[in-house]
Amino acid sequence: MKFVEMTGAMLAEIIDDSEIHADDLVTAGVMPTTIVRINEQGDIEVRRPTKWDVIGGLLGEFESRVRKSTGFDWV
Repeated sequence: MKFVEMTGAMLAEIIDDSEIHADDLVTAGVMPTTIVRINEQGDIEVRRPTKWDVIGGLLGEFESRVRKSTGFDWV
Protein backbone atom coordinates (compact mmCIF):
# COMPACT_ATOMS: atom_id res chain seq x y z
CA MET A 1 0.00 0.00 0.00
CA LYS A 2 1.25 3.49 -0.80
CA PHE A 3 1.42 6.33 1.74
CA VAL A 4 2.39 9.96 2.20
CA GLU A 5 4.06 10.67 5.55
CA MET A 6 3.82 14.04 7.27
CA THR A 7 3.85 15.65 10.69
CA GLY A 8 0.82 16.18 12.86
CA ALA A 9 1.12 19.92 12.17
CA MET A 10 0.85 19.34 8.41
CA LEU A 11 -2.13 17.05 8.93
CA ALA A 12 -3.89 19.68 11.05
CA GLU A 13 -3.57 22.11 8.12
CA ILE A 14 -5.24 19.85 5.56
CA ILE A 15 -8.12 18.35 7.53
CA ASP A 16 -11.57 19.86 7.75
CA ASP A 17 -14.20 19.37 10.46
CA SER A 18 -16.22 16.89 8.39
CA GLU A 19 -13.24 14.50 8.55
CA ILE A 20 -11.69 14.70 12.00
CA HIS A 21 -11.62 17.60 14.43
CA ALA A 22 -8.33 19.02 15.73
CA ASP A 23 -9.33 18.08 19.30
CA ASP A 24 -9.75 14.48 18.14
CA LEU A 25 -6.18 14.53 16.85
CA VAL A 26 -4.91 15.47 20.32
CA THR A 27 -7.07 12.76 21.89
CA ALA A 28 -5.53 10.25 19.45
CA GLY A 29 -2.05 11.36 20.57
CA VAL A 30 -1.21 13.44 17.48
CA MET A 31 1.01 16.37 18.40
CA PRO A 32 2.59 18.82 15.92
CA THR A 33 5.77 16.71 15.63
CA THR A 34 4.05 13.31 15.54
CA ILE A 35 4.65 11.28 12.37
CA VAL A 36 1.44 10.33 10.58
CA ARG A 37 0.75 8.81 7.21
CA ILE A 38 -2.18 8.81 4.82
CA ASN A 39 -2.82 6.04 2.33
CA GLU A 40 -4.41 6.38 -1.10
CA GLN A 41 -7.82 5.57 0.37
CA GLY A 42 -7.54 8.48 2.83
CA ASP A 43 -6.95 6.48 6.01
CA ILE A 44 -4.94 8.43 8.60
CA GLU A 45 -2.47 6.39 10.63
CA VAL A 46 -0.31 7.55 13.53
CA ARG A 47 3.08 6.01 14.31
CA ARG A 48 3.29 4.34 17.70
CA PRO A 49 6.43 2.78 19.21
CA THR A 50 5.67 -0.70 17.79
CA LYS A 51 2.92 -0.25 15.18
CA TRP A 52 0.74 2.13 13.16
CA ASP A 53 -2.81 2.92 14.41
CA VAL A 54 -5.66 4.07 12.17
CA ILE A 55 -7.21 7.18 13.77
CA GLY A 56 -9.58 8.40 11.07
CA GLY A 57 -9.85 9.27 7.44
CA LEU A 58 -9.90 12.05 4.89
CA LEU A 59 -12.80 12.57 2.50
CA GLY A 60 -13.36 14.10 -0.91
CA GLU A 61 -10.51 15.73 -2.77
CA PHE A 62 -7.90 14.89 -0.16
CA GLU A 63 -5.29 13.82 -2.76
CA SER A 64 -4.75 17.38 -3.96
CA ARG A 65 -4.69 18.73 -0.39
CA VAL A 66 -2.04 16.18 0.60
CA ARG A 67 0.14 16.94 -2.43
CA LYS A 68 -0.23 20.70 -2.05
CA SER A 69 0.57 20.70 1.68
CA THR A 70 3.47 18.25 1.61
CA GLY A 71 4.83 18.42 -1.93
CA PHE A 72 4.94 14.60 -1.81
CA ASP A 73 3.33 11.89 -3.90
CA TRP A 74 2.25 8.39 -2.85
CA VAL A 75 5.22 6.05 -2.26
